Amino acid sequence: MVAPGAMSIADALACQHQLESVSDTAGLDVSLLLCHVLDRPRSYLYTWPERLLEPAQQAQFCALLQRRRTGEPVAHILGYREFWSLPLRVNAHTLIPRPDTECLVELALSLCQNNEAGRLLDLGTGTGALALALASEWPRWQCWALDRSPEAAALAEQNRHALGLDNVSVAVSDWFTALDASQPFHLIISNPPYIDAQDPHLDQGDVRFEPASALVSPESGLADLRHIVGSSMPYLADNGYLLVEHGYQQASAVRTLFVSAGFVSVETHRDYGGNERMTVGQKVVQAKL
Repeated sequence: MVAPGAMSIADALACQHQLESVSDTAGLDVSLLLCHVLDRPRSYLYTWPERLLEPAQQAQFCALLQRRRTGEPVAHILGYREFWSLPLRVNAHTLIPRPDTECLVELALSLCQNNEAGRLLDLGTGTGALALALASEWPRWQCWALDRSPEAAALAEQNRHALGLDNVSVAVSDWFTALDASQPFHLIISNPPYIDAQDPHLDQGDVRFEPASALVSPESGLADLRHIVGSSMPYLADNGYLLVEHGYQQASAVRTLFVSAGFVSVETHRDYGGNERMTVGQKVVQAKL
């Protein structure tokens, strides 16, 4: 006999309607919470929909569901987010890695595909997502992951250690301040703060639970981008690249920053949603006559 109030996997999945007012991915959210409770992959949910949750599992699922109903991000509830197929720990001190930021990884790989070994710098690393993803693809590269927040740097180091990526070094640095320009990088990559403080999206969705210091930048969101682009040249090797993520409405302004700083082959690329989200430029030293 089924106990009164017993919940099957199918019943739990049907709870997605409770999240539709707070999430555009209600079905995915419920699946992830349920997989966490059951410690099973998503395929299991659809293979055994009639299976009943144990009382403790049901109680845990309902508690997690309630947290998500308040708007708390799934990544914070679970304590991790997958990025580039890497499980990354997350917390309230960093941004939650977004799927569209994987476009930066893809673009970086395409730019440096002929380099068997090189040096990578990830500025404002947060969870370490970009540096760790690229280090996993480039085992012969030496990668540096910097963040001005000691808490963020500590989290990136935890992720580095958990993934066993010994070709990554994590440090606290306010952008370039901890670096020596005598050892330049073949690629500098950054997903810096670029949101205007007046942007209404700051009061919506997951960003309400993320640190404003990792989201907001002065000068209509361009201050940190201006600093990074304007300061990168001494830290880049000849023919090296600077690659940044920015707001979809900032592409033209960011290209102007690149050109003004002396970069060539400046191009903006689109994210998975078709938005102009990434700009890249190359440092090319003119030969002396």
